[in-house]
Amino acid sequence: MTDSVGAELLAPLAGSSVLVTGGAGFVGSRLAGALAEVCDVTVLDDLTTGTLAAVPDRAKLVRGDVRDVETVVPLVTEADVVFHQAALADVRTSVRSPVETHTRNAGGTVTVLDAARRTDTRVVLASTAAVYGRPDSLPVRESDPKRPTSPYGVAKLAADEYARTYADLYGLETVVLRYFNVYGADRRDGAPDVVSTFAERARAGEPLVVHGDGSQTRDFVHVDDVVQANVRAATTDDTGRAFNVGTGERTSIRSVAQRVRRATNATSDLVYGEARPGDVDHSCAAIDRARESLGYEPTVGIDAGLRSVVRGSAPADWHAVD
Repeated sequence: MTDSVGAELLAPLAGSSVLVTGGAGFVGSRLAGALAEVCDVTVLDDLTTGTLAAVPDRAKLVRGDVRDVETVVPLVTEADVVFHQAALADVRTSVRSPVETHTRNAGGTVTVLDAARRTDTRVVLASTAAVYGRPDSLPVRESDPKRPTSPYGVAKLAADEYARTYADLYGLETVVLRYFNVYGADRRDGAPDVVSTFAERARAGEPLVVHGDGSQTRDFVHVDDVVQANVRAATTDDTGRAFNVGTGERTSIRSVAQRVRRATNATSDLVYGEARPGDVDHSCAAIDRARESLGYEPTVGIDAGLRSVVRGSAPADWHAVD
């Protein structure tokens, strides 16, 4: 159990039956592992990107598609809370396959929400900062304009809005969490993560490829803090709303590459390539709403978080790079 998800935080959920869709993925498996300390956990995952090894031993795995009503309805019926993490979470894949992205991310969410409506089961939904697109100002607030720049962002915005609509129209308890750039150690779901990618390439002595000039900034939030936000969202009284999940701090992609290279004592070159379609230049979360309503507070700073990713190959005397 991580320090950010301790026994006191988990206590209100003790004895609950929970369903984690996408529970074999990066965030979903960490969340399922934390919940399994005190809950009866079922994981629904088709293992398209998730891995069997990531599913906690104490969780029950149902292999299936979140879009399949006959699979989803019985699982939601048995749950006290649903953590809906399942998604096709790759901007580049969404650009190549917008229809598949929409059916998985928006269609799958409607399937879960409609099942939950039948039994009035709370749904905590994983959304994304990609719903904002290129923000007019930073930090981004939940009420700011939504102008996604990729099919992934559009589909997640549709899911986000469906959650709000089900809350308004049917009185369903929904909580939407808009994740910023999530990272952490031992990522095995195949989804792109610049921190893990840099660490793997640095260990192998391969060039660190930076898309664009590296001045782009992101709000890197550690997976432990994302799990913390989910657990808090499961018991908040403030439902029917969306909350940013980040740190409120910006770090440039170039800085991350330099820090990882130093941490792994690598000699890898930094190679700059073309910016990727759909990427934004700068992103940073305003987390006031999550602090006030969820009691959320990020606990893992960027340097400690990067150490967790490169642990095992990092030198004993960690040096941060400005």
